[in-house]
Amino acid sequence: MIDPLLDLTAEIRARLQGFPNGGRPQLLGCVEGSCLLRDGSGQHHRLASQVVSPAGPWDLSPLIDHTLLKPDATGAQVEVLCAEALKHGFASVCVNPLWVPLAASLLSGSAIRTCTVVGFPLGASSLRAKAHEAELAVKDGAQEVDMVLAIGAAKAGDWDTVRRDLAGLRTAVPAPTVLKVILETCLLTDGEKAQASALALEAGLDFVKTSTGFSTGGATEADVALMRRVVGTGMGVKASGGIRTYEGALAMVLAGATRLGLSASVAVVQGGAGAGTY
Repeated sequence: MIDPLLDLTAEIRARLQGFPNGGRPQLLGCVEGSCLLRDGSGQHHRLASQVVSPAGPWDLSPLIDHTLLKPDATGAQVEVLCAEALKHGFASVCVNPLWVPLAASLLSGSAIRTCTVVGFPLGASSLRAKAHEAELAVKDGAQEVDMVLAIGAAKAGDWDTVRRDLAGLRTAVPAPTVLKVILETCLLTDGEKAQASALALEAGLDFVKTSTGFSTGGATEADVALMRRVVGTGMGVKASGGIRTYEGALAMVLAGATRLGLSASVAVVQGGAGAGTY
């Protein structure tokens, strides 16, 4: 029988290159009361989540999507983003579709993945537009796609439209492309969050994600825990939006997040507060 914690983090572990000299133990994910860690020798260990205290501090780099989605982002800033990701060993860089070719070229040959967003930030694009945008992004070099939920359909209780939207994107960008859906949890009731998460699991997506970082609120531990309860160990949970400190990031991981969308990534891995807005 496959260990659900090891299975859930297998995609992360497969990307890890050499452990940084003098690096801290890396925290790879926590589900069902257990956390998986990787020590300086590359060995994996399981600890009960209640003993994983902030006093570590643990290296969260393998969980981070280093993110720059501001509308005024420049190519020079994307170059810096990619250099930082390569230096710290982040999971991916996440940029708007315009910058996917540049990011993919800068990260070529590394374990750092190129991530982008579609239907962003409103989720109100047509299914065909989202699907086409995702297909083009993958052709340009994206390995991960974060789509925004059809939020209006979810609020109206039109779950058939939501189901078609999710299934259509999965068809447009099949595995091994990693597909995440951004729920924009600040706009949904708990019942709507649960239903959307269940449909994402049903459609074969890889992650449910909390927020765009461009609406009225960001990630909360309660929302991450709710999403984790719904999807179990069957998929990843990404916390994003308003996470600017190491302590805040660790709290999301302990709540069940196996990926973190951050713009303050460098400050977080260095244990400080950042000025990022995402």
